[in-house]
Amino acid sequence: MRTLKRVGLGLIGVLLSIWGLAMLWAYWPGEPELPVDTLLSAEDRLVTVNGLRLRYREWGQAAPEKPSILLLHGFANSLQSFRELAPRLEDCCHVIAIDMPGFGLSDKPVDYDYHNGPQAETLIAATQALGLKNVVYAGHSLGGAVALQAAVKDPSAAALILMNPGILTTGVPKIVQITVPPLPRMSAKLFASREFRGNFLRKSYIRPDIVTEQVIDDVMLGAQADGYMQGMTSLMAQYAEGEEITLATQVNVPTLIPWGNADRNKAPSEADTLQNLISGSRLVRFDSAGHYVHEEAPEEVARAIIDWLSTLPIGE
Repeated sequence: MRTLKRVGLGLIGVLLSIWGLAMLWAYWPGEPELPVDTLLSAEDRLVTVNGLRLRYREWGQAAPEKPSILLLHGFANSLQSFRELAPRLEDCCHVIAIDMPGFGLSDKPVDYDYHNGPQAETLIAATQALGLKNVVYAGHSLGGAVALQAAVKDPSAAALILMNPGILTTGVPKIVQITVPPLPRMSAKLFASREFRGNFLRKSYIRPDIVTEQVIDDVMLGAQADGYMQGMTSLMAQYAEGEEITLATQVNVPTLIPWGNADRNKAPSEADTLQNLISGSRLVRFDSAGHYVHEEAPEEVARAIIDWLSTLPIGE
């Protein structure tokens, strides 16, 4: 019994030592964070919603006969993800790409509810603050889940676009899904690493050469901004998935699903399941694209969106 007790105490000591080292690494000071205003470019704009400053960029002109597309990025990304798609839509639409709270150069409050429903409510308020009409919520990955929430919650939503959305499965690393301290802080610190972030991105592409040094520079802006570490730790600690599966059947606006068939984290059959959940939705597959379908096939996805929108009575 004494031997077992000693072994047990020894194991507890080892675990406490590992936990202590993890805490030390997680909370060891990193690079100093910078004021957001020093990181903004000439293209960036800010809108204040419920006391939060959100960064956005704009393409095209608003007009009564045009839809307004709100583009929502995926997990650990930013509006830069739409650098290829957005300009291709500006002739047909008024296009807004926005950083969701907690990401990019938008505010990263510690006391904010980062679950998809509250995120959607904030973004609905952003469309109102920007005066957008005929809003089409369009999201990729995590942004797709938030876009679905927004389309259900906003009675004035005109349509919904889901690009390999994180609704049935998310593709988020399992380690991020564990919210026991100090893992959320460790995850936040990992995503503040340029090397980790670059490797994380490239694994999601069929053509990893798309992830250039400039792309990584743009993605990393969020990790340099004031409030990143504390805000991202709070966000990681609130991680949840599967909230939208039951909501999918409540979508009552026209829905387009551009799907990258070569997504390494999602089986092609997931697209069929999603289409069946959302009544009347249209599924368009792209064999040469993976998870980032809008980046690997931007011309084709833009054409599919434009053609589909032309069939809808938006702005009439």
